[in-house]
Amino acid sequence: MHTLNRRTFVRFGLGGLAAALTRPSSALATSPAVANAKAKACIVLFMHGGASQLDTWDPKPGRDTGGEFRAIRSALPGVRVSEHLPLLAKRMRKIAVLRSLTSREGNHDRARYLMHSGYPPQGGVVHPSLGSLVASSRDPGALPGYVSVAGPGQGGGILGAQYAPFVVADPTGPVKNLKLARGVDDERLRSRVEMWRRLEGRYAARVGGPAVEGHRAIVEQALAMMGSPERSAFDLDRESDAIRRPYGPTPFGQGCLLARRLVESGVPFVEVSLKGWDTHENNFERVKKLSAELDAGMSALLDDLDGRGLLESTLVLCVGDFGRTPKINARGGRDHFPKIAAAALAGGGIRGGQVIGETDADGVEIVERPIAVPDLFRTLAGLVGLDPEETRMSAAGRPLTTVDGGSIIDGLI
Repeated sequence: MHTLNRRTFVRFGLGGLAAALTRPSSALATSPAVANAKAKACIVLFMHGGASQLDTWDPKPGRDTGGEFRAIRSALPGVRVSEHLPLLAKRMRKIAVLRSLTSREGNHDRARYLMHSGYPPQGGVVHPSLGSLVASSRDPGALPGYVSVAGPGQGGGILGAQYAPFVVADPTGPVKNLKLARGVDDERLRSRVEMWRRLEGRYAARVGGPAVEGHRAIVEQALAMMGSPERSAFDLDRESDAIRRPYGPTPFGQGCLLARRLVESGVPFVEVSLKGWDTHENNFERVKKLSAELDAGMSALLDDLDGRGLLESTLVLCVGDFGRTPKINARGGRDHFPKIAAAALAGGGIRGGQVIGETDADGVEIVERPIAVPDLFRTLAGLVGLDPEETRMSAAGRPLTTVDGGSIIDGLI
């Protein structure tokens, strides 16, 4: 399946578009869990590489582990955050911060797999990402069910390639392959599509199987999107400078704006990546720049969603691979530290204005309310309308529940 969603299936102007689109099945969309979900959509801001919790949401000023940054007051009495998150500090009444997120996965690939699916990598099965699960639970529309901006996201696993993310590499430019290829007009496209459908139908009748069905679904999704006026949701030029400016000019900032446009247009799951957080050296200079991008993009997103009446129905999650070491290494960097990480949530049924979990004075140990990744995913599943105990079968006949155990985070909802 993973290989399938990266191929170019049809060579008449669809290009890589077909390989990434997702379309949910309507059969699951009427489930009570979806109907009762507080969050109709979810936006994940993924800090690619693993953001330092000590230099963002859980500063330790005055300690050797605290590093160079100051801690500033936030809108919550007694709660401080990094000096390089001043806009988010003012919006802390909308935000819930988890300071005690913990896991055992210190390898980037394994950690990203865990933080996208809620499961550690296991031989013989590829778990679906949260985005793919959400996409599969919603009614189909003209736009993809799962869009990943400035990053690869994670695929549909056992759900199939049709639930993999549609990847927008650079939100500041036009999305590739939405228009017909040069020399291909509507009539020629129709002729090619008819021929493809005949050939594909014969092949499906002879071979069959999930891979074939996924292939057919992806191409049909691509065709539907190419012909839909709703594809204009990807066009940021339709936004005024006054709206675009607060997000910042960076791909991450404009990706946050794109996420708002997509959610507003009915896309149920969007991930926006901010790369560069693997700060084994020169941590503080790099984190200062990255924090400015995060601060502008996330704060503008929260304000924009709130101003449009969308924040209550849109869950926003800021998380990354894992945390960084309290000890600063000889290169002025922080290394991998899955033992403690931080996450921030807002909207979509989250009770903002609070901090959950606590670390010790040096940020070396969790001293209050450790939160495992399955705890986070069980909480998220309930908010977006997924049944945590729903069981799906792998190709080998292995039963897999939506969430790998865990408990709902008390007080967060």
